[in-house]
Amino acid sequence: GLAGAGWLYLRREKERRRRQRRLRDLRALALGQGDFQLQDTSGTPRSRADLLGRWVLLYFGFTHCPDVCPEELEKLCRAVELLEAVPGLPPVQPLFITVDPARDDAAALGRYLRDFHPRLQGLTGTAEQVRAAAGAFRVYVSAGPPDPDGDYVVDHSVLTFLLGPDGLVRDCYGRSRTAEELAKSVRGHMESY
Repeated sequence: GLAGAGWLYLRREKERRRRQRRLRDLRALALGQGDFQLQDTSGTPRSRADLLGRWVLLYFGFTHCPDVCPEELEKLCRAVELLEAVPGLPPVQPLFITVDPARDDAAALGRYLRDFHPRLQGLTGTAEQVRAAAGAFRVYVSAGPPDPDGDYVVDHSVLTFLLGPDGLVRDCYGRSRTAEELAKSVRGHMESY
């Protein structure tokens, strides 16, 4: 029994140290430390300060994305649902920031996001405002050439960011992570916060 307890302690301690190293690395990159000025789907101005005090899962994407963005939003929202099912955990705010403000105005975002999660918020703004927000998180964005119908694809980084109540990026997740892995990681960050 004592050996088992010792093993569990060492395992938790190793995970805690791994999280601390990851957080140090993310802070060194200065991810998400800049402010942004955007608008939500009702036209209300929003900034980074509005996120303080809450856990946030943030994804940058666009509503005309054929497959990646919807898959990532479904995964993000599924992770939020898994976390909501755990009693005693603080709520996580799912957040989507468009990288295509030319097509994703507040109304378009509102229509698109209502199919994912009832608390999923969307933010948009001018091209300069969106570029500044993406730049603060070092999200790559590049609009492709339009086809004859004027449609185009926006190439962008596919990352989901976890922001802590202090507003700092606590972790970021690539496309290969599952909703269950996201939820487990977020829960670990909450418990060690």
